[in-house]
Amino acid sequence: MNRLIKQMKMLPVLLLGLLLSNTVSAQTFTLKEALNYAVQNSVNTRKAKLDIDGGRYKTQEVRAQALPQITGNAGLTYNPIIGQQVVDFGGELQTLKFGQKWNSSAGVQLSQQIFNKQVFTGLQAAKSSEAYYSLVSQLTEEQIIELVANNYYQVLVNRQQLNVIETNIKNVGVIEKIISNQYENGLAKKIDVDRITVRLTNLQTQREQTLNAITQLENQLKFSMGMPVSNEITLPKTELTEVTQLPHFSDTVSLDNRTEIKILDTQDKLLSLQRKAYVSEYFPTLALTGNYTYSSQAAGFDFLTSNPKSIGFDASAIGLTLKVPIFNGFLTRSKIRQADVDIKKAREDRRESTNSLNMAYENAKIELRNSLNTINLQQKNAELADEIYRSTQNNYNNGLATLTDLLDTESALTEAQNSYTQALLNYKIAEIQLIKSNGNIKSLL
Repeated sequence: MNRLIKQMKMLPVLLLGLLLSNTVSAQTFTLKEALNYAVQNSVNTRKAKLDIDGGRYKTQEVRAQALPQITGNAGLTYNPIIGQQVVDFGGELQTLKFGQKWNSSAGVQLSQQIFNKQVFTGLQAAKSSEAYYSLVSQLTEEQIIELVANNYYQVLVNRQQLNVIETNIKNVGVIEKIISNQYENGLAKKIDVDRITVRLTNLQTQREQTLNAITQLENQLKFSMGMPVSNEITLPKTELTEVTQLPHFSDTVSLDNRTEIKILDTQDKLLSLQRKAYVSEYFPTLALTGNYTYSSQAAGFDFLTSNPKSIGFDASAIGLTLKVPIFNGFLTRSKIRQADVDIKKAREDRRESTNSLNMAYENAKIELRNSLNTINLQQKNAELADEIYRSTQNNYNNGLATLTDLLDTESALTEAQNSYTQALLNYKIAEIQLIKSNGNIKSLL
């Protein structure tokens, strides 16, 4: 009985624990936390790291060609009709059978490259490929950081715009109550009530659209982070801070730290090694070979018996194999010329990429200056629009302003506030581009 009473007392606690375990709380992510999560969990970064492993295994594959190659072989042959040879014995031709009906053999063969310029060049290329995949992985991380940061600020801006809409709904709701009371007392027209109702309905519709946009942007953010879309997240409002001054600019930007340039340089090295491999086809190859074989022959299949009547013998050989290319229809020459074209194209790509990266840096500086100017102007403009709106609202309440004037100032306030928020977003995105142009995008982590 006491045990039953204890179990009944524990039942509410268990039920409470079950309810708490089923409660899903939204996880709060700062920008830095979101970026670190993305680097660890993004599908693209995981695949890039797998490519690094694949490159390492590729190096091992090429290295295997320079190591000894050992193969074993075994065979069993049955000859229903044994072949004959014609032999001249003192002018008389006779036929002799050579061999037995059953033949078996087993052996091992060894081959070791002594000189093969293609294999040795391939080893150099494989090691460079490892460095290439490592750089590609680094570039993938940088692209993920840029994407997640842009999506993060997009969510913050839309949430701030939602706050503006909700404030406007509250303000217009107050006006709607006033006008409705005035209409009931015969102090306002029906058209005024309808106009404010239309405005309020438009704001509520805009609120729903903004809420849907925020949900979609949050899903896009979670997807870019590699997070299940079903998870709930929240972002601190403090991440979208005010901007007061520009960061330090340099007249020129060094591209030595840019991963894109390092990748192009590595590609150029790989193409040069590929050309070198084609040239190596002109060189002879030298390999050490060796083999050992044991064979046996018998008239019947008695290889597995305890007293076989078969005859067995072994043989071995050690030698060098030299292959000298003489003429292959100018195939190697064509490969080398194609490689020369690829190298020239890669250098043109590098020149274009350098110019593109410099352009991105200059554009980021211009966008930052313009965005800061817009932020300062729109901040003052929003403050002025708010002052005008409150003054017009007061005048309207005192019968000194029309409803049209009030709605116009409310629309102007909304536009000024949204313009300020959009300027903040443009600044943050340009700031990310500037940091990326300096090769310091990982400093956001």
